[in-house]
Amino acid sequence: MFIHRILIIQFSFCLMFSTSLDAFGGAKPGCPDKCGNITIPYPFGITSEGGEGGCSIPDVGYGYSVNCNSSYDPPKPFIGTGNLQILSISETEIRVGNRIGKICFDENGAVVLNNTIVSINLRNSPFTFSNTKNKFMLIGCLAVAVYRGNDKEDRDYFSTCISSCHSRESLVEGSCGGNGCCQNTVPKGIKNHKTVIVSTLNDSNTNFLSYSPCSYAFMGEYEQFSNFAASDLLSVPEEIDIPVVLDWAVGTKTCEEAQKYPTSYACHGNSRCKNSDNNPGYHCTCFEGYEGNPYITPGCIDINECEDGKNNPCEGICINTNGSFNCTCPAGSQGDGRKDGRGCTPNIVKKEQFPILQVTLGIGLGILFLIIASSWIYLIIRKRKLIEMKEKFFQQNGGLLLQQQLSSNEGGAENSKIFTAEELKLATNNYDESLVVGRGGYGTVYKGTLSDNRLVAIKKSKIVDQCQIEQFINEVVILTQVNHRNVVRLLGCCLETEVPLLVYEYISNGTLFQHIHPSRGEPSISWANRLRIAIETAGALTYLHSAASIPIIHRDVKSANILLDENYTAKVADFGASRLIPLDQTELSTLVLGTLGYLDPEYFNTSQLTEKSDVYSFGVVLVELLTAEMPISHGRSEKQRSLAPYFISAMEGNKLPQLLDAGVCNEGTPKQVSAVAELAKSCLSLTGEDRPTMRQVTTELEKVRDAEHLSWSIQPNHEKKSSLQFETSDLYSVPLTGSSAAGDSGQYSSNTDTIVQMMSMPR
Repeated sequence: MFIHRILIIQFSFCLMFSTSLDAFGGAKPGCPDKCGNITIPYPFGITSEGGEGGCSIPDVGYGYSVNCNSSYDPPKPFIGTGNLQILSISETEIRVGNRIGKICFDENGAVVLNNTIVSINLRNSPFTFSNTKNKFMLIGCLAVAVYRGNDKEDRDYFSTCISSCHSRESLVEGSCGGNGCCQNTVPKGIKNHKTVIVSTLNDSNTNFLSYSPCSYAFMGEYEQFSNFAASDLLSVPEEIDIPVVLDWAVGTKTCEEAQKYPTSYACHGNSRCKNSDNNPGYHCTCFEGYEGNPYITPGCIDINECEDGKNNPCEGICINTNGSFNCTCPAGSQGDGRKDGRGCTPNIVKKEQFPILQVTLGIGLGILFLIIASSWIYLIIRKRKLIEMKEKFFQQNGGLLLQQQLSSNEGGAENSKIFTAEELKLATNNYDESLVVGRGGYGTVYKGTLSDNRLVAIKKSKIVDQCQIEQFINEVVILTQVNHRNVVRLLGCCLETEVPLLVYEYISNGTLFQHIHPSRGEPSISWANRLRIAIETAGALTYLHSAASIPIIHRDVKSANILLDENYTAKVADFGASRLIPLDQTELSTLVLGTLGYLDPEYFNTSQLTEKSDVYSFGVVLVELLTAEMPISHGRSEKQRSLAPYFISAMEGNKLPQLLDAGVCNEGTPKQVSAVAELAKSCLSLTGEDRPTMRQVTTELEKVRDAEHLSWSIQPNHEKKSSLQFETSDLYSVPLTGSSAAGDSGQYSSNTDTIVQMMSMPR
């Protein structure tokens, strides 16, 4: 089935591009215009067997020179001296053979094919990967694929795909949403990319090998997998079967810049210049009514529509003009002369005058009445549909359930409110982009002003899973009852939109991250304020873990989620990833969510979420307060890239003073700084059992602030070894994009080291 579909798509390519190339034109005079079955139009050109050029446009890099390899039958064209096989060329695109990362197993789980790292480099060429035709794709079961790309300015872009299969019957054909098939978009302007694929197969799960023995990943033309089938899991396609689409252009200048240099300007007569959208340079296209190759002198030539006997556009007399044609009727007849118009008809002698004015006026008034009546009916229907849609979303998002929950909770109606969509639309000036105060993995936050002049923060979340609506409503009810001075208060929500909107109190002084790592001249935080912020944050987490009516694990503790008001009072925010913990449980099996640099390695390895996961993340925040270093920094060496293991290594090597922030050294006493550092180290233990609780952390921080002689009740256990399968530096080298999991209770294999290699690949 897969091969049959590939052949159909390739045949469609041939038809489509043959039509495009006929209009595009041929090769430079005196040069071959074909290599095997592939047409090579100018500005591309085939290099002679001796290596001599001249058939391609000069001075635009190696990409336009085509090597026709006659050792194949029929011969095959390749870009320059490389190994990228050309499959087709159009006016703006070129399709080439792909590179596919793949890994295959036999029925016992042994690796039989291992080609997990592939790359394509287009630097110093006129080509850029098409961001509209290509996607990053992963096909297979229990596999993780990571994509890294660079643009012409050497900026990095990362994307992660995860695919899992519970059973052959659970596969959803026609969909590519992570069940056997995963796909992500490709950023604009990518000039080179590298793909790494890792299987998460373990000894306890080999059942899927009967219907998915291989996993493969690639960046390529996504339309070939727009209708995913289970049969795609049984075999790995050839690289030529899944082309990658490249955008090409002439030179590196815009049309306006290139036209200033007539001798090198590539567009010739009767053609127009158009700037390329995805890469530097421009294209040339013929004017309407002209054909040929605009890159070859003298340019495009006029199409003589009148000479086409079978498709003559005129019923009467056809007169060709430059770029167009005219049709006239012979003497004694009337009409416009065109076949698609009134044609030519004999003149008719009028016997009596037709009342043109009266009929025209009557028709005009009738049409005006119909327009007014139709507009009025349309507005009524639109208003009714809008009301029905709001009601549908309100019920779909659990509005009735929320009303029941609030009315059954004492004080629920006073502590929270169900806002209307119109109220929040008015508060944010129709969600004006200038009012955006934050964007994250779970939604966008807008600053709004309610009708009573209260400032609020309105969070527009991503699509909510309808299967989780009841849990979402329960969490809203719980959060509306959270009452702690260091937790951002949830004022209410709106359920009349496709995705629920949450309304929080507005905190005006930015995030702790912005003050620790200032980029716009924010003042540095004093040691006293840093210590107080740490105590307030720890107290808020203690309240969530042990004092709330149902314990809440935040799951995304980081300095960017700690807001500061005008008095630098800490406010813990963003509960988009939080989970409620039933009173009879101490841990939950969940999909791994969190932020790179703060994520608990034990939670990542086991998918078991506990309160100690928040303790680890808070430990990273303590280290940020002490060092003012970024949690993840590519400016540090590979071993020091992740702040947590870098900090622990500095402490064990007695090099902590070199890592501390200057303000901390100058303002804090050695005992205070040393005590906080030891506390942070205990929070960062790889094993959750060795970490203190948040209540213990709060108590010890208060001792640091208040007591002159510190006595510690928490002693880090340096002798107990972690049960994790990998080092924390490996964890923080994985380019997560918000969430990752190998099933609800699965573990990533030791092949994670392969992804670590990718992060240090040369650009």
